[in-house]
Amino acid sequence: MITRLSTLFLRTLREDPADAEVPSHRLLVRAGYVRRVAPGVYSWLPLGLRVLRNIEAVVRREMDAIGAQEILFPALLPREPYQATGRWTEYGANLFRLRDRKGADYLLGPTHEELFTLTVKGELSSYKDYPVILYQIQTKYRDEERPRAGILRGREFLMKDSYSFDLSDQGLRHSYQLHRDAYVKIFNRLGLRYVIVSAVSGAMGGSASEEFLAEVETGEDTFVRSTESGYAANVEAVITPAPPARPVEDLPPAQVLHTPRTPTIDTLVDHLNKAGLGRTFTAADTLKNVMVKIRQPGAQDWQLLGVGIPGDREVDPKRLAASLDPADVALLDDADFAAHAFLVKGYIGPGALAAHGVRYLVDPRVVPGTAWVTGADRSDHHVVDLVCGRDFIPDGTIEAAEVRAGDPSPDGAGTLVAARGIEIGHIFQLGRKYTDAFALDALGPDGKPIRITMGCYGIGVSRLVAAIAEQSHDQHGLVWPREVAPADVHIVVAGKDETVRATGEQLAVDLDSAGVRVILDDRTATPGVKFADAELIGVPTIVVVGRGLASGVVEVKDRATAERTEVPVDGAVAHLQELCRK
Repeated sequence: MITRLSTLFLRTLREDPADAEVPSHRLLVRAGYVRRVAPGVYSWLPLGLRVLRNIEAVVRREMDAIGAQEILFPALLPREPYQATGRWTEYGANLFRLRDRKGADYLLGPTHEELFTLTVKGELSSYKDYPVILYQIQTKYRDEERPRAGILRGREFLMKDSYSFDLSDQGLRHSYQLHRDAYVKIFNRLGLRYVIVSAVSGAMGGSASEEFLAEVETGEDTFVRSTESGYAANVEAVITPAPPARPVEDLPPAQVLHTPRTPTIDTLVDHLNKAGLGRTFTAADTLKNVMVKIRQPGAQDWQLLGVGIPGDREVDPKRLAASLDPADVALLDDADFAAHAFLVKGYIGPGALAAHGVRYLVDPRVVPGTAWVTGADRSDHHVVDLVCGRDFIPDGTIEAAEVRAGDPSPDGAGTLVAARGIEIGHIFQLGRKYTDAFALDALGPDGKPIRITMGCYGIGVSRLVAAIAEQSHDQHGLVWPREVAPADVHIVVAGKDETVRATGEQLAVDLDSAGVRVILDDRTATPGVKFADAELIGVPTIVVVGRGLASGVVEVKDRATAERTEVPVDGAVAHLQELCRK
């Protein structure tokens, strides 16, 4: 079927939407692919829906190829399964909760581990039924506090989630690898530049976890990779290499110094270097103690927590939250400090925390035998040469400090460089978290039950539309890869002459008969408007039927390279078919 712009439900925009923050948001709205309905909620218009469905088709083909079977669950779900796994509370404010007219609790599904597990439990019973892989492509809901960037971070989004069910951990590893390989094929077919990084599992649970990130400067996720090896990880998953412990014998004793007006690291270091102590201090010699409060899922009360990191670094909120997940975490406010007088702002040290039973976690670099300058729990006072393992003993370590370019790679090979990306896929080895919750067993050949182990594998289908747009655009508009484009060829009829119009119409008919997807701009608009819209819409091949017709040629333009070729009208169909095959 030929898509005629004269009748297509489409209105392109010349101006950027006021709330657009990233190129994909700006261009998808301007080109008439999506329209905003509410914060984080978008409608898909005809061209946008085509791109979305094309991506779905690629995902389906590769999932079917590994033996996965598609099903579909409702988005409206009862509370009880999520209560059983603890995620009714673990998801916190991100969960859309509602009640029916009888007062029963429901939610709009953010993910469906519980439903998949219960469905398999209800249908399968023997070890002969396994392994099995099920998947769905379905709308998900998360109540994002600050939805942004158009469809990149929305409250309603389309997602492919699949789940593997195996009899053994070895089987799980095989299913995990099947999905990993399928994801590589999917993202390669979609023409994406991406990286696979180690990740954290978060509220999903489980052990092994990897993310697929599309590399774009506007991405919300920061990842790092080694300069000398294949190591790559989301910053939340980076494990800081800890230095070896040192002997504490013969180290100078700790001493408290009067350090007036030094509530910050910079003022403290400046003061120490002017104090005539016989050595030079840097921010890395100081121990910054950041106070937070945490609340476990389902709990009402907050608990204090001290986090100690080297003073030359800042706390990374994402790493801190990932380390404390699923607990809620927040910085202390003035009321919290007023309620705990032993916490002296700018001068907090390990001593007061230990004396008042406050849990104290430190950066992995804070090992026994390391000496630090830190707060002395009195205004205008710090302690120098406070030695870990001798003068204070932390309650454990925490990955909360920022990861920086130049840090040593955790695998010991080279240093780290940082980049940004958009999460487009995530794979987990869930293990038995959900099968334990619902007692999902298979009867083994010896008549004994075998607890099933699971994997979970997600792809943000609607997010892929934006990710591809982020990577595939120029100053004029979108530049879709052919696999996902709303059409193969965009024919621009550039002129009012009847011969030009008739030739454009016939070319569209012949291409359509040859199996080439065609958009025909048969509007009465000016050639300038048509050319601008063709570049904005982003179909990979633009054909101009216009002045060249007098010489028996049409102009074929490659949208990605801007290369223009004059092709004889009689050979245009064959030429364009060949382009589409490539």
